[in-house]
Amino acid sequence: MSDCLFCKIRDGEIQGDIVFEDDDVLAFNDVNPHAPVHVLIIPKKHISTVNDMSAEDVSVMGKLFSTAKNIALQRDVSEDGYRLVVNSNKQAGQSVFHIHMHLLGGNKLGPMVDRID
Repeated sequence: MSDCLFCKIRDGEIQGDIVFEDDDVLAFNDVNPHAPVHVLIIPKKHISTVNDMSAEDVSVMGKLFSTAKNIALQRDVSEDGYRLVVNSNKQAGQSVFHIHMHLLGGNKLGPMVDRID
């Protein structure tokens, strides 16, 4: 059994507020949002950090961006703008070691916050 929080959400062991799911990607609302729209988008395959990606993971990472675009359209933030954030490793603010993309929008976003985990 994995101790990865996002794997547990993926596997249904922990309830997540799922907004999108397909064979490769899962997206759910952040439990501690930093913006009116704050969605986490993950590959279903466990990949700890960007540094751990292999050549076979490139396709799923593209799917994360495509999913972000579609969610931004659905949440009506695509026209005004939104931010995508991927942290890699502890000093960058990564606290869950399963690659994830933050989609933030819904208001004017200022300079990057010190930390979005």
